Amino acid sequence: MQTFQEVKKFGTAPVFFTAISTILGAVMFLRFGFSVGNVGLLGTLAIIFIGHMVTIPTAMAIAEIATNQKVEGGGEYYIISRSFGLVIGSTIGIALYLSQAISVAFYIIAFTEAFSSFFGWLNHSFNLPGWLVWLLEQKQTIGIPALLGLTYIMLTKGADLGVKALYIVVATLGISLLAFFIGTTEYSQTHDVDLLATVADIPVAVNEIVTTKDLTTTQFQDSTAQLNQAPAFEPAPQNNQPTSPLIPLGFFTVFAIIFPAFTGMTAGVGLSGDLKDPGKSLPLGTMAGTLAGMVIYVFIAYKLAASASPQDLADTSRLVMADIAWQGWWLIPIGLAAATISSALGSIMVAPRTLQAIARDQIFPTPAVNNWLSKGKGKADEPFNATVLTVILAGVFILAGALDMVAQVISMFFMVTYGSLCLISFLNHFAADPSYRPRFRSRWPISLFGAVACFGLMFFMNGGYAVVAILAMVVLYFTIAFFNKDKTSIAVIFQGVIFQFSRQLQVFLQKAEKEQAKSWRPSAVAFSERTFERLGSFHLLGWIAQKYGFGTYIHRINGYLSKQTGHEAKVCKERLIKMAETTHSNIYVDTMVTPSFTSGVAQIIQLPGIAGTDNNLLIFEFAKKYPEELDEIVDNFKLIQSLDFDVLILGGSERGFGLKNQIHIWITSADYDNANLMILLAYIIMGHKDWRKAEIKIFAIYPEGNIEEERSRLLMLISAGQLPISPNNIEFIPRKHDIRNKEVICQKSKDADMTIVGFRPEAVVHEGRKVFDGLDNIGNVLFVSAGQEKEIK
Repeated sequence: MQTFQEVKKFGTAPVFFTAISTILGAVMFLRFGFSVGNVGLLGTLAIIFIGHMVTIPTAMAIAEIATNQKVEGGGEYYIISRSFGLVIGSTIGIALYLSQAISVAFYIIAFTEAFSSFFGWLNHSFNLPGWLVWLLEQKQTIGIPALLGLTYIMLTKGADLGVKALYIVVATLGISLLAFFIGTTEYSQTHDVDLLATVADIPVAVNEIVTTKDLTTTQFQDSTAQLNQAPAFEPAPQNNQPTSPLIPLGFFTVFAIIFPAFTGMTAGVGLSGDLKDPGKSLPLGTMAGTLAGMVIYVFIAYKLAASASPQDLADTSRLVMADIAWQGWWLIPIGLAAATISSALGSIMVAPRTLQAIARDQIFPTPAVNNWLSKGKGKADEPFNATVLTVILAGVFILAGALDMVAQVISMFFMVTYGSLCLISFLNHFAADPSYRPRFRSRWPISLFGAVACFGLMFFMNGGYAVVAILAMVVLYFTIAFFNKDKTSIAVIFQGVIFQFSRQLQVFLQKAEKEQAKSWRPSAVAFSERTFERLGSFHLLGWIAQKYGFGTYIHRINGYLSKQTGHEAKVCKERLIKMAETTHSNIYVDTMVTPSFTSGVAQIIQLPGIAGTDNNLLIFEFAKKYPEELDEIVDNFKLIQSLDFDVLILGGSERGFGLKNQIHIWITSADYDNANLMILLAYIIMGHKDWRKAEIKIFAIYPEGNIEEERSRLLMLISAGQLPISPNNIEFIPRKHDIRNKEVICQKSKDADMTIVGFRPEAVVHEGRKVFDGLDNIGNVLFVSAGQEKEIK
């Protein structure tokens, strides 16, 4: 355990700093003033809040998924594909890869903006020839060499460089922002803040009116640049021509350009495997980074509106933050360069690894493509070939050279990816698969809202692009499914949702639908003739079936079917339904008239499950003070075991389930095959609100010579299964020949509210009810026998 703890050494800070350094990036420096100038301070605040209506649910969804299991190569792609199947995982993964690869181009183009002031100074100071001025104005002049330089760094230095530079980047950003906030301008001293002021309010001559209805982004930039070359607030020509305001870009067009500023919240997900407590650090660090970024952006928008005119802010040819900041002529370009290079370095680290992980899952149609892209280099397994392809793709977008166009493309890919993540999180809340056990859980209304917001905003930003993006995702999904028929598909998610939806319908309508279960989940039948005397098995079934499983409760009426017993059965069924309604139990209740316990067992083992699945778990009960009630169960145990059912026998005590605060599990070397089922049942029972404050404690009795081996195996089982059991709540007890196991159980579990003990069918056949004796001095005891060993994933 010591080694395990030493490897996982990080707390919340690295997650927070990774997220915040990515959020506060290129768009903050280059386009936030542009946003305030075009849609005003109030419009920019609306963009910030609407954008975070998407990013906050996504941050919660990704934190939930990341805490379900350790993140390995591929980062977000790995956790999505391993949680929800390779087909949908790779579909989202390819969209995610494209957004990451295009982000490289976006940050490189933004990096070139840091040189604009320097090139302007060169031209002003040395009167450069026209061809050189034109060359320096092209984004590709700096962008392509910068991309090649980053490629060289990645192929020679690897990923370590980006990690080491994190704190330097955060410090640089902090200094740049501090300089910006303490800076003052003449405008701020002579003007009040106007929430609604935009560039549209600036009067210009009618023959200089520019509209954006049929105008490209580049043309708009050129027009605003020309406007700034004229003196501010110059009187209109004395020709009595009317004036008209400049019409700015639309709200959602600006939103599409600004949205990438809010999308760095998932950057810390890749640290999941190295965190001391990912269930705490991932959601806390991710949400803290997201909310801190939102607050900072609000203050930046206010500072921009207070410090410069809408005309200056809307001018994309100047770095307006540098004009406002103290010593901004060098601090802001340095901050911009640090932010863009670190972001580009992060994207060029992550994107090839995403592509490499997709290829290693053999997703692409031909083995040759998969093998070429998955090939690593050196001891660190650097994705050399995937990096080359990423650089080529980034180069294509750098050659396009339009920052705003690239930003809008990235926004569309991010919306598709984030919307899919929120939708999957929403669906999984209803699927309630026991194998999905995240340590942090979002809320389904939040996930649903995030998914709807993502897909809705796609159409508001650009309806044509949105239709193309969604169709591309659908086509990509079916293409991947066609070439990967052997891999898990999205049907697993919908299947889980259908399971739960079907269960609710069956409780209400008492009908059955056909379904196929992919992983073990309890489909239980409880059988008792003493329902109205003892409620133990009724409550136990309700806890098991509340969320993760399905339950059918059969009340036995002893006798032959007749008018009298039929009427009695009807009355008893109405009482059972009222009990289920009162306790809010999601179980199906019914009665059975049978002349003997044997005939009753023969019937219940043939009952279809209420959701169409085969029943796999039988529950019987007896009172420990009346051990003779066990005789019927023991005499029919071979019949009970004939179909490999899992069997639970509840030994009830006068104490009942007590305070519902402690569940003790006893594992011995004699019944190790029952251990996984006992642990899963305890976890499932704890999912009920009655046991929400309970804790699980495991006692393992093994021969002294095997203690350490069994300790390692059990701790690995608990860790790999993401079960809510602290290692401190596991006690290993050396077995002594002069002390019976049941004596130890009675001593250790005298205060337990439920004690779970395994038993072997062979022992019941040979020893009879003695198997269940000797535990009279403790509370309710649940005896467990697994028909087949269960796997904890």
